[in-house]
Amino acid sequence: MYQGKDFRRVSGGRRRSHRMNRKYELGRFPTMTSLSDEEVSEVLRVRGGNVKIRRKETSYANVLDPSTNVVKKVRIIKVVETPSNRELARLSVMTKGSIIETEAGLARITSRPGQDGVINAVLIKQ
Repeated sequence: MYQGKDFRRVSGGRRRSHRMNRKYELGRFPTMTSLSDEEVSEVLRVRGGNVKIRRKETSYANVLDPSTNVVKKVRIIKVVETPSNRELARLSVMTKGSIIETEAGLARITSRPGQDGVINAVLIKQ
């Protein structure tokens, strides 16, 4: 996947690339973290020698209760809603901002599971 920013002006002629693609323009497809019984992660080396952990499948989340300020690891039951894309909730795909149903109640995901490798969430008052 190419993510270069090629903003040259073209004045009606044939458009040709003025150079080859660069390594720093390399992109990857989204992870699509899904709900499953097992925990599956992938470790990638990214730009600058850094490490990115991609969570592919998961069944647990770290949920913060704002009233008591306590974090617990709880099981995820289902994905209720994904504001960015309705289709993702139907496929049980979790992204940042998704609302999940857990054993502790409804929670909103605050981390980026495809890039952080962990699911952190905050309980929603009902």
